[in-house]
Amino acid sequence: MKVVVDSNIVFSAILNTKGTIGQLIINGSQYFDFYSIGLLKEEIIAHTDKILNFTRFTQEQFEDIFQLIISRIRFVDDILLNEKDINKAIDLVSGIDNNDAMFVALILHLSSNLWTGDKQLINGLKNKGYTRIFATHDIYEIYLAKQLKSKRKRL
Repeated sequence: MKVVVDSNIVFSAILNTKGTIGQLIINGSQYFDFYSIGLLKEEIIAHTDKILNFTRFTQEQFEDIFQLIISRIRFVDDILLNEKDINKAIDLVSGIDNNDAMFVALILHLSSNLWTGDKQLINGLKNKGYTRIFATHDIYEIYLAKQLKSKRKRL
């Protein structure tokens, strides 16, 4: 299943690799194909100092965690997104959060689902009739179901 992850999901995974989001990114890659926009890596790097201050990671710890998390995600360069998808995404996020337009353009481009923790984005898109959105609890339920199915097959 293709799933686009937005900034808040990736930042959450980096800030707490042992939390639900971190573990879903790390271990869920066996069930999900995670994607994001290429610019997200630059955004994370730009906030390295804030992350280091917040987490008290050393630079080396941050780099290891950053590499672990981004190794589970396929990054798509925004130049590969077509104008139709970008324009539709801009229309969908208008009045919600224009900063999310490229993530929405990517889900349109990939015909995939969006995983976000942004309740305003979830509600705003659903109000506009776009329902291919997952909150963390949705992804977690799908993950658990796939885990159970996998264990049953082994028995």
